[in-house]
Amino acid sequence: MKKITLFISSLLAISCANTKSTESKSASLLSTYSKTITESELKNHLYTISSDSMQGRETGSKGQKLAGQYLINQYKKDHIPPAQNASDYLQNVPASALKTRKGEVLAPSENICAFIKGSEKPDEIIVISAHYDHIGIKNGIIFNGADDDGSGTVALLEIAQAFKIAQKDGHGPKRSILFLHVTGEEHGLLGSKYYSEHPLYPIKNTVSDINIDMIGRRDVEHAKSNNYVYVIGAERLSNDLLNIVIAANEKNTQMDLDFRYTANDPNHYYERSDHYNFAKFGIPSVFFFNGVHADYHRSTDTVEKIEFDALTKRTKLAFAVAWELANRENRITIDKK
Repeated sequence: MKKITLFISSLLAISCANTKSTESKSASLLSTYSKTITESELKNHLYTISSDSMQGRETGSKGQKLAGQYLINQYKKDHIPPAQNASDYLQNVPASALKTRKGEVLAPSENICAFIKGSEKPDEIIVISAHYDHIGIKNGIIFNGADDDGSGTVALLEIAQAFKIAQKDGHGPKRSILFLHVTGEEHGLLGSKYYSEHPLYPIKNTVSDINIDMIGRRDVEHAKSNNYVYVIGAERLSNDLLNIVIAANEKNTQMDLDFRYTANDPNHYYERSDHYNFAKFGIPSVFFFNGVHADYHRSTDTVEKIEFDALTKRTKLAFAVAWELANRENRITIDKK
């Protein structure tokens, strides 16, 4: 009996050691590929995406299509393929799906969809989303939308590049990742609504959505430091997702996580960005956000005001969360309605 007990104890010890070794290796790899997310590359992308040449990226406009082509060219440059059924990275969103809150019908537009296939669980999909539209030109003045949501748009490019580099080195994600740049957010979350109702991959196979909308500035509540990010909605459907966000921050970025807008929020931020169209289908979703500032939806939301150290750190947090979601043994549990 004593020999059996010792044998079982030895097996448990070996199992625990193997688990710790696996976790240590994953953490080391995460640290390595997180370093490929750089302030200089984010800056280069954002100076282009929020330039006057993009004309404020109004939904369906020439400027938005120019911005979209820039994104596609970057994915091609990094050898990241399009998602299935997305011809040249485009999911066409018809005019019938682009009615504004005022009932106006918008020029048809497109969601942009790049994809990295998982090595072990390819049918399970992590979505990382950001809207690439803004509000265009008003009275001859260009609204560049550097923070809203140029910052989230370029974060997706850097996160995708980091995962692709890892894949080239033989450390690609176990689950698949869809990099989803949605259109029509400014008119009512229209592009993400269309995707959630016409998904390129079965919605039941979507594990989680990480949504990034405005992560390049600070708000008045954090006037003394930009070392924070609002985390909205992580625990609404899954305590696993909340715990992953907290652990990823503790191990990698050490920012102040501000949860004040996650519940009982008079601003209703949880319902006001693209993750909400995934959450409505029961998909655990988290929204990273820097809060509203004086330049929100103004022509003064320009790239010169972006705090690139904060943008870089928040991008790395989103990458760390995506890394854990994509590589953990079990799919996260939905434990709330």
